[in-house]
Amino acid sequence: MDVNKWSSIGSRLCFAVAVVLFVVAIVDWLLTVAGVKVSLGYMPGRLIEFGAMFLIPVVTVLLREIRDELRKAK
Repeated sequence: MDVNKWSSIGSRLCFAVAVVLFVVAIVDWLLTVAGVKVSLGYMPGRLIEFGAMFLIPVVTVLLREIRDELRKAK
């Protein structure tokens, strides 16, 4: 299969995981503010850090695609 297709699928998967982690962190924080005790094992800030780590491959794939399109334009 095409490497670009696999990197695109991986990038979309990482983006989806990051979005889920961000949503869980926000919901956990809102519940904590509301006074509901929720124990997920990690603080909301830590979940956001994990989400940001999953966005690194997304950014690298996007930058590579931009580079490839610029090379084609020349």
